[in-house]
Amino acid sequence: MADLAAPTHPAVVDLRSDTVTRPTPGMRRAMAEAEVGDDVYGEDPAVRELEERVADLFGHETALFVPSGTMGNQIGMRLVCEPGQEVLCDADAHVVTYEMGAAAAVFGISTRTVVSAGGLLDADALIAQVRPRDDWHLTATAAVAVENTHNRGGGRVQPLAELERLFAWSRGAGVAVHLDGARVWNAAASSGLDLATYGRLADTASVCLSKGLGTPVGSVLVASAERIAAARLWRKRLGGGMRQVGVLAAAGLYALDHHLPRLAEDHEHAQVLAKRLGVDPATVETNMVVLDDVAAPVVAEAAKARGVLVSQVSPRRVRLVTHLDVDRAAVDRAGDVLADLLDR
Repeated sequence: MADLAAPTHPAVVDLRSDTVTRPTPGMRRAMAEAEVGDDVYGEDPAVRELEERVADLFGHETALFVPSGTMGNQIGMRLVCEPGQEVLCDADAHVVTYEMGAAAAVFGISTRTVVSAGGLLDADALIAQVRPRDDWHLTATAAVAVENTHNRGGGRVQPLAELERLFAWSRGAGVAVHLDGARVWNAAASSGLDLATYGRLADTASVCLSKGLGTPVGSVLVASAERIAAARLWRKRLGGGMRQVGVLAAAGLYALDHHLPRLAEDHEHAQVLAKRLGVDPATVETNMVVLDDVAAPVVAEAAKARGVLVSQVSPRRVRLVTHLDVDRAAVDRAGDVLADLLDR
């Protein structure tokens, strides 16, 4: 029997985000039974196991469990960028759109952006905007941040060839690459590439457990052993030092065993929604469906009244995100409601 947190026919179908999932019964049992210790002292066995396992999956030396993706991203960028230097990224990147200016407010890091086509990485476009370290008139570019999958791009998977081109160039340029891999699990499930392929194309990477993998909280920052030692200090400074947090790490370990293999199901459900709502399935690569040129507030309120929750990305754009709390019956119900509202 499927280990689902949601009832087969939920009263509300919540497609706002894959962050709304609840721990499944199996995950709750794993959390309750976790062996724990004081993680600030490095004594929590579940945390150590999670860090070692994620580092191995992404082809890095070691890792650090952090409370949130934002903390993981910001520490990751700080490890490769000094105050007064800049991080270059896409104009719609999560690190500059949804993280409250943390790079500047907390670390004194400047950010600069390049507009892309739907969030897709164009390595040459970013490389062309990199500023040198030896010109005292300019703010030096210390790092480039790449988001995979791209949230505001509708869950698009970054092209491997562009990632490889950027990373190969960065080795000779003395510029680091940070991966915002909040949904890199979805990228791997969609592309068929292993996680290490993506991990090895970044100096630092933050990966979320609380989105597609369905844990209640937590992300993991991966990097070299030297950088993670520094990251542990930054986590403590930011108030992220946690104690008997193995109860949360156990959820992450459970998700790697049980929820990672099922991400393809979320992608299939997104395809069902796309076809039902007249969205080109080729534009739906993972678990997000974007409805463009609609009266977003009107659609959202009308759908809510009929038991379907969606996210308003802008006044003319609605986003639907599939996840483990939404089964096929719920997807079909949501598709019928939205199709009726949109007359599609």
